[in-house]
Amino acid sequence: GSMLYLRVLLTVQVGLAMMFIVGYKTRLASIGSWFLYLSLSLRNTWLNFILDRYFHHLLFYSMFLPLDGTWAVDSRRRSSSSKATLVTPATIALKLLVVWIYWDAGYGKFSDPLQGWTLNAKPLPALDTYVRHTVGARYMYSLLGPEGLKLMTPTVPFAEMFSPAIALIASYFGQNGVLYGTIAMMCFMHVGIAVTMRNTVLLSLVACTAWAFFLPASVGADLGLTQISPTSKSPEKKHSTRRHKFSGGVICLFVLGSLWFETLSSHCNQSMKHIWSTLLHNRWNVFIGAEEYVTWEIAPGRLADGSIVDIWSKTDDVSWEMPGTGAPCTSTARAGRWRSYPYLAELKGEDGEVLWNYLCEQWDEENGVNPDNPDKKLLRFNFFMLQADVKPNMGFSATRKRLIHSHDCLSRSNFDINANSEAAQLPFKVDAKLTKDEL
Repeated sequence: GSMLYLRVLLTVQVGLAMMFIVGYKTRLASIGSWFLYLSLSLRNTWLNFILDRYFHHLLFYSMFLPLDGTWAVDSRRRSSSSKATLVTPATIALKLLVVWIYWDAGYGKFSDPLQGWTLNAKPLPALDTYVRHTVGARYMYSLLGPEGLKLMTPTVPFAEMFSPAIALIASYFGQNGVLYGTIAMMCFMHVGIAVTMRNTVLLSLVACTAWAFFLPASVGADLGLTQISPTSKSPEKKHSTRRHKFSGGVICLFVLGSLWFETLSSHCNQSMKHIWSTLLHNRWNVFIGAEEYVTWEIAPGRLADGSIVDIWSKTDDVSWEMPGTGAPCTSTARAGRWRSYPYLAELKGEDGEVLWNYLCEQWDEENGVNPDNPDKKLLRFNFFMLQADVKPNMGFSATRKRLIHSHDCLSRSNFDINANSEAAQLPFKVDAKLTKDEL
C-alpha cells in the first residue's frame, strides 16, 4: 500500500487505542485493534518478536472480556454498578495463558543444557551477561557485585515457573494479601528488566498489563479509591450466557489450534510465510541461556562526493568500537525492529534487492538528494555485523567483524553478476568509477 494508506490505517489504530484507554466502546476498540495489529504483523512476519506475540494474545482475549465494567467511560453510563468478580471463558483462558507464559519461560531457563541460570553456570551466570548494557545495570552491578548476581540468577526460573500458579490459587481462594504480593513481585521484576536491559521497556510494560487481570474486584476499595457496591443481578443473563458460549467456542478453537501448531504440525506448517504461524505461535522461552557475546552493526557507505559515512547510525564518522551511552551496549541508532534487519540477509533475488535498496533510498531521501544536490547520493555500502565476547567484571573481548552484505546502489541487481551499474542512466551526473572502489 501507499504511504498515505498506511498513515490512515495507523491513525485509525491510534484512535482505537485511545478508545481502549478511556473505556469507550471497548469491545469494538479491541476487535479493531486486534485486527489492525495482526494485519501490521503479517505485513512482514520476519520482523515479529515476543512483544508482538504478547499484543496478539492480549488483544485477542480482550475481545471477549468486559473491560468496560469499571473505571471506564461506558461504566458511568450504566445504571448497574456491580463489582462482582466475573468468571467467563475469556477470564479463565487469559489467566491460564499467563501461567503458561511464565512456566514456558522459566522452565526453558531451568532446563538450559549449559546451566546458565544455576549456581554452576560456566563461565558466567546469565544475569551477569544480560544486566550490563544500561546505566541502571551499572548501578545494580556496583551494588550487588558479581557474587550478588550469581546468587540472584537461580531465583529467576523458579519465580517465573511458580509465581503465576500461586497468584491463580490465591485469586481463587480470595487471599488478596498473597495475590497483591505476587503481582507486586513480578511487576517489580519486569521494571528491573526495563531498567537494566536495553530495548525491553515496552515488553516489560505489556507483561505488567497482563498481571493486572489477576487483580481482585475489590482492588479499588483496597486502595481507597472506590467503595464496594452491592452486587446486582444482571437483567441480560440469558444474553450473557449465549455470548459466553460463543466466546468459549472461539477460544477453544484458538487454544486447540495453538496446541496443534506447537506439538503436531510439521516443520513446513511452521514456516513464517503462513498466516497461522503468527496466529497460533504460543512459545515464550526467551533469554534461555547466558549471553556468550554481544552484537551490533555498522554500514560504511561511499557518497558521490567521495566521503565515507555510516548509513546505519546516520553519522559522518565510522566507528568500529562498541557503541554505548553511559555503558557498553549493543544498541545503535536503530533499535526496536531494526534489530531484526541483519537477520534478513539470507533473502536473495527480488526480496534481497528490496531489502538492501531501502537503505539507499532512505539515505537519499533524508539527505535531500536530487538533480540539484547530487553530492550526498549514496553509491554503495558494506553492512557489517560486529561481535565481542562477554567477559567477567563487565568486560568484553576485542571486536571481530563479519561482512553481511555488500551493496551497489546503482546496480540493476546485486544478486546478478552480469548486471551493470545504472550510473549512466541517472538524471544527474555521478562518477560511476567510485562504485568500484573499496570503502
